Amino acid sequence: MVVKTIGTHSGTFHADDCLAVYMLRLLPEFKDSKIIRSRDPDILETCDIIVDVSGKYDGIKYFDHHQRYFNETFSENFRTKLSSSGHFGRQIISHRLDLDLDHPYVDVLYVKLYESFLEAIDANDNGIDAYPHDVKPLFKTQLEVSSLVANFNPWWNQPIDDNILFNKFLKASEFIGTIFLDQLDYYGKAWIVARELVFDAFKKRFEYDFRGRIVVFEQFLPWKSHLFQIESEFNTSGQILYVIYTDGKDWRVQAVPIALESFTSRKNLPESWRGLRDKVLSLECNVDDCIFVHSSGFIGGNKTKEGALQMAIKALDF
Repeated sequence: MVVKTIGTHSGTFHADDCLAVYMLRLLPEFKDSKIIRSRDPDILETCDIIVDVSGKYDGIKYFDHHQRYFNETFSENFRTKLSSSGHFGRQIISHRLDLDLDHPYVDVLYVKLYESFLEAIDANDNGIDAYPHDVKPLFKTQLEVSSLVANFNPWWNQPIDDNILFNKFLKASEFIGTIFLDQLDYYGKAWIVARELVFDAFKKRFEYDFRGRIVVFEQFLPWKSHLFQIESEFNTSGQILYVIYTDGKDWRVQAVPIALESFTSRKNLPESWRGLRDKVLSLECNVDDCIFVHSSGFIGGNKTKEGALQMAIKALDF
């Protein structure tokens, strides 16, 4: 059997080339491929595929993004220029989850993985900040994945040669690749499954409020991103104010945020309830079996589903 080769640049490595190589080796045709790290064009040209080096991009063999003319993005909905990782995402999702390439979940998961994981790697490698230059971050962090991968490179005062760099590259590639697979498995085996449950609850929302402002889940599940997407698809964005779900023992009523990553809610629970607990809270809101309402008003608890639902219904009138 002919062993295929993946070429990438030598020297200091980054998150995108480490991940690109790992992702390629997830595909059957590159499963046992040899890795060549070099900047010699003649050596690279012998490879079956070349990532993050060569000065060329054709989407077939050459996957460099450093050329002045290269301005490819993931789709028209994204502005971040691509790096060398992520180009075979659909095929990897299909293979990993045993889905046909044209299964609708494949594209949904591809977009989700890009916006939640891969875009940050593209942005980092292309020197794009996550926030405007005139905004000062509230704290410093070196815990984002591109920084963690960069830390696998030898320190300035450590021994360094091609063999040392190659072995550290393999460790960094395994590190970021494992994170990628964890993300893929979660979104493909848990997150996407929740979408149907969220959609079923969305369709039943008028059973609890004539304006459809309350959604009830019979179990805890990742609902936020699905709910925002479903609202958008049905032109109901902003209409759902509260969701109800169980934590396995008690029930929660949670205010829906104004945006997916926001801590600001569309309609907080009433101010007069906030910070109260148990019998004091039950007396204040006239609902039995109350447990608490958070001091910010974004969430509350009740011992029963009926109690949580009544809290939500009463909160609508404030």
